[in-house]
Amino acid sequence: MSGRTVVVTGATSGIGKATAVGLAALGVRVAVIGRDRGRAEAAADEVRAAGGTADVFVADLSSQAEVRRLADELLERLPRIDVLVNNVGGYWDTRHVTVDGLERTFAVNHLAPFLLTNLLLDRLKQGAPSRVVTVASNAQSMGRIEFDDLQGERSYSGSRAYNQSKLANVMFTYELANRLRATSVTANALHPGVVSTSFGAEDPAMIQRLVVPFMRPFMKSLDRGAATSIRLASDPDLESVSGIYFAKGKPTTSSKQSYDKAVATRLWRVSADLVALSTVS
Repeated sequence: MSGRTVVVTGATSGIGKATAVGLAALGVRVAVIGRDRGRAEAAADEVRAAGGTADVFVADLSSQAEVRRLADELLERLPRIDVLVNNVGGYWDTRHVTVDGLERTFAVNHLAPFLLTNLLLDRLKQGAPSRVVTVASNAQSMGRIEFDDLQGERSYSGSRAYNQSKLANVMFTYELANRLRATSVTANALHPGVVSTSFGAEDPAMIQRLVVPFMRPFMKSLDRGAATSIRLASDPDLESVSGIYFAKGKPTTSSKQSYDKAVATRLWRVSADLVALSTVS
């Protein structure tokens, strides 16, 4: 991995930062992306201390304008992109609306990586073989793409919105891999495990407030949680592996609904419309 460039979203804390630092030990140049410049600079310092080089990019990925600005800045400052790790994500128990008028969970967890990946695809193709790694969750097994109420306007549940977004991550990955078959760009998704992070802290559900503190001793460490992301980004044995869902570092089967090609195609089309993506790869 020495000399390669990896873009990591949500890299200022949790699994994202552990992924960035873990890749830095392999000699990687890491583009550290976060909402807060101070935290992003601190994470970049950890990347450098681990043996890598770091570039800091600040963007709020709940905003499509910010995603587009970020993509432009990445393309301007990075001559090559070898790996894109779509790590950013969150959970909100109550319904929040972004500056674009979209439900926040769907916007951050699915539409942001969908848009950013498409905007960076040409650069990824130029430096191929390259990889797109998307952090999903086994919550995808409980998800359903509710096309009649994608934004939770009629009925909102934090867990239902989250499950839907994680299923969307997996279906996006499979559809992307299919569309990239003629290239040397791979796309894979993963479940990091149940990791001890501050996940959902902005707007936690009751179970997160009451149960999670007692579960923390049994949760994975951040390093273990980042292990699968790091493997998918760096393992030479996976250079040609694409369209696969991983858990515990190994290929596994995702939910039955995640393999519905008709739904995946419709989700891609709807997502492209929502982010005003005029040219879809």
